[in-house]
Amino acid sequence: MRYFNFRAAGLSAALFGAAMFAPPALANELRVVMESRLGNLDPIMSASHQTRDHGYLIYDTLFGLDADQKVQPQMVDSYTVSDDGLVYTFTLRDGLAWTDGTPVTTEDVIASIKRWGQRDRMGIALMSITDSLEAKDAKTFVLTLTSPSGVVLEAFAKPSGVPLFIMPKEAAATPFTEQITDYRGSGPFRFLPETYEPGVKSVYVKNEAYVPRSEPPSWFAGAKIAKVDRIERIEMPDPLTAVNALNSGEIDYLQTIPPDLLPLVQTDVIKTDKLDQLGYQISIRMNFLQPPFDNKLVRQAALAALGQEEIMQAQFGDPESYQICGAAFGCGLPYESDVMAEEVVKPDPEKAKALLKEAGYNGEPVVIFHVSDISTMSALAPTIAQQLREAGFNVELATTDFMTMLSRRANQGPTSEGGWSIFVTSWHNTEIEDPLRNYMITAEGREGYAGWADVPVIGEKIHDFLLASDYDARKKIADDIQGVVYDEVVFVPIGGFARVTGYSSKVEGVLPAPANIFWNISKSEN
Repeated sequence: MRYFNFRAAGLSAALFGAAMFAPPALANELRVVMESRLGNLDPIMSASHQTRDHGYLIYDTLFGLDADQKVQPQMVDSYTVSDDGLVYTFTLRDGLAWTDGTPVTTEDVIASIKRWGQRDRMGIALMSITDSLEAKDAKTFVLTLTSPSGVVLEAFAKPSGVPLFIMPKEAAATPFTEQITDYRGSGPFRFLPETYEPGVKSVYVKNEAYVPRSEPPSWFAGAKIAKVDRIERIEMPDPLTAVNALNSGEIDYLQTIPPDLLPLVQTDVIKTDKLDQLGYQISIRMNFLQPPFDNKLVRQAALAALGQEEIMQAQFGDPESYQICGAAFGCGLPYESDVMAEEVVKPDPEKAKALLKEAGYNGEPVVIFHVSDISTMSALAPTIAQQLREAGFNVELATTDFMTMLSRRANQGPTSEGGWSIFVTSWHNTEIEDPLRNYMITAEGREGYAGWADVPVIGEKIHDFLLASDYDARKKIADDIQGVVYDEVVFVPIGGFARVTGYSSKVEGVLPAPANIFWNISKSEN
């Protein structure tokens, strides 16, 4: 099995018309183009990475993960933990204020934790062992657990998936199933909702009320200083148009440069880098509710049909651009496991055909969502479809953009009524690195994550992981979970990759991190 070290190998139509004739951005303005459109403005309601990056611009967090992957206080000034590990007391730092000038209080923090705790997997787990969450005064709050757990600070500092962004209590009172309409934040930038045009642009300006920490910036910790006055996020779905705009100076920052377009980048004026040093896991989920994947043998046949190397080669080309990895919780990460890993990595078409015959598969259609607007996903579904066809599956592709796929994915009906069989997605490795935060292993039935696997033993083992006293115990549980997940085919990892980002040579202070962060960035006129 071949592994790729992302850290060591980093590379140092109205909208179309507007972009092509736009003048170069001013020195105090940063124009950015992200990989997919910003379709949801609520980073608790949506786990979209685009929504997450929007959240980091306007909100702050209680704790932040630094570049050494250590938890550091962010909005918190100090904290204590009782000897029995049950009582956590947190004090907020001075100077925290919302963009309208009102102070941040522990009432805001508690409301934010409670909303996040209904949505995020680590938050839900933490709330399941929470006895009370109370304000001691305007700056101090107390979390009391029913059982000790070593994941409290890690949960508060988790950088992706659904980070614990602190919102005003009025916004946090919104049910997590409904999108907020109050966009006041306490982060380095201020969102201008009146300028938001879905599919076109969103605008952020420096938050003059923000008081940064004094420590140097490091990933999501330390000083978050807005060094430009304005950030304009432009939606530009065509990758070639975006690369041309980057070369011409019409935009300053392009989140993803597809491998096949890298030769077009003018390196005399553009810098390229793999800013995300940990990378992403690509994976698929099957629909357990509808034929043919309501049959375990058919799911196992699909697993046997799939081979990572061919899929990743089709998407990324250069072997140095991707990683072959059979670990449910990521390769090179704390809970990497080799349990059934080879079966996930290597295809076995003959085994797949035998399993389909045993299952009595009768040609029921397999509908795969083909996400066409994200350059790092566009070739995945067609290659997966071909591997399944070669094993005997009847496969159809449903081509869509990513945000539409997220909406259509909620359909639990049969394929004849707009339902689906397989979706392909990617998660950052910080989102899948242990059983508590990994959405892809969830198996809670119709009320759970899309795919709706129903395997109660997985939930029981996740709870055991939450309460485990040490790493060795947690590692054994993670290994057991991986075995169950692959046997039931709750999800299938396809491989890993890290994006290449491009930005103007006029731009300085870009920070490597597992998300796109825009504090500390400055821009010269020449």
